[in-house]
Amino acid sequence: MPSISNRGCAMPSSPIRKLTPLANDAKARGIKVYHLNIGQPDLPTPQKALDVMKSIDRKVLEYSPSSGFLSLREKLVKYYHKYNIELVPDDIIVTTGGAEAVLFAFLSCLNPGDEIIVPEPAYANYMAFAVSAGAVIKSVPSSIETGFALPPVEEFEKLITDRTKAILICNPNNPTGYLYTRAEMNQIRDIVKKHDLYLFSDEVYREFIYTGSPYISACHLEGIEENVVLIDSVSKRYSECGIRIGALVTKNTEVRKAVMKFCQARLSPPLIGQIIAEASIEDTVEYSTEVYEEYVARRKCLVDGLNKIPGVYSPIPMGAFYTVASLPVDNADDFCAWCLSDFDYEGETVMMAPASGFYSTPGLGRNEVRIAYVLNQTDLKRALVVLEKALEKYNSLDR
Repeated sequence: MPSISNRGCAMPSSPIRKLTPLANDAKARGIKVYHLNIGQPDLPTPQKALDVMKSIDRKVLEYSPSSGFLSLREKLVKYYHKYNIELVPDDIIVTTGGAEAVLFAFLSCLNPGDEIIVPEPAYANYMAFAVSAGAVIKSVPSSIETGFALPPVEEFEKLITDRTKAILICNPNNPTGYLYTRAEMNQIRDIVKKHDLYLFSDEVYREFIYTGSPYISACHLEGIEENVVLIDSVSKRYSECGIRIGALVTKNTEVRKAVMKFCQARLSPPLIGQIIAEASIEDTVEYSTEVYEEYVARRKCLVDGLNKIPGVYSPIPMGAFYTVASLPVDNADDFCAWCLSDFDYEGETVMMAPASGFYSTPGLGRNEVRIAYVLNQTDLKRALVVLEKALEKYNSLDR
C-alpha cells in the first residue's frame, strides 16, 4: 500500500470542523445542536442577489476570465473607494473564496522553507495553507488577558531570520474579534519596511467594527504599497459563504503576474458566484445597516451572557463575529467533544471550536474556545443556558 505524503500527514485538522462526526452522531440521537463553532451567518443573503440567481438564463455556463469578470472588478473598485482604498481593476484578482487568495499569495510569494510571522491565535486554515506551500509559520502569541492586542514589536524582531519573508495579519481578527489600532498598524508597517517583507492582510470582516475605532487597512499604510497583499471575500458580509468568491488585491505587478499563473492553472473562478457577488455589491446600504445592527445586538447578548457564567471570561470583541473565551476546564478539546458525545440538557447541546487549534504554539489555548455569534438572539440565549449546564455537569464528574 503506497504511503500518504509528508504534506498530507502534516496538514492540520480543522478545529472548526473536526468535531462534526460527533455533532452528526448527536443529531442522529435526536439532540439539537447549537452551532457556535463556525462562522456561517444565519442572516439572509441580499434579496437582489437571490433574485439574480433565480433569473440566470444562460444557455452555456462557460469559463470566466481567470482574473474574474471585469464588471465585478470594476464594482469592487467602487466598493473599496468607500473605505479610502484607491485601486484600478487590474489591482484585483477574483479568487475562489478568500481561502484561494491566501493560498495563491503564499504560493506566489514564498519558497519552501520561507517563514511567515503570524500573531496567534490565528485563523486555523493559515497553517494548512502554509503546509500546502511548504512555508513555515512562526507565531507571536497574544493573550486573553490583554484582549489579544498586538504583541510588542520586540517579539516580532526576535523571530526574524534570513528565512523570514512575510507577516500575516487578520484585521478585524478571526478568531478573537480584535481590531488593530492605527499605532499597531504603523508598528507592523515599520517592521515590514525595515526588513523588506510582504504583508498579507486578511480583511474580510471590515464591515463588522463595533467600537467606533477607525478601520486601518494595510492598503492605507504609506511606504509599503508594493509589499501589501490584501485578502478579501464576500462570504461573511453578504452571507454568501457557499458561492466561493474572494479577491486578492495588490499594487505589486510582479506578484499579480505570478498569482495569475496559478489562476490560469485553475482556469476560472466560479461563474455563478461572480454573478451573485456582483449583484450583492449593488445592494448594500440598507442591507449592511440591518446586518450590522443585528451583530451588535448579538455580540452584547453573547459576551454579557458568557461573563455571567461562573469561571467563564470573554473579552469584548471589537470586530468580526467571534470571541475567544476561557472556560473553567483543564482541556477545552475534551470538553467540546464531551458536550457532543456524552451530554445534553433537555435534548440540546452546544458545538464550539476548541481554541487550541488556532494556536501553533503547543499548550496555548487549552482552556479556551472560539464562539461565533451567528445565531439569532433567542438561540444564543438558549445556547448559553446549555453551556452553563454543561460546565456544571462536566466539572462535577470524577474524571
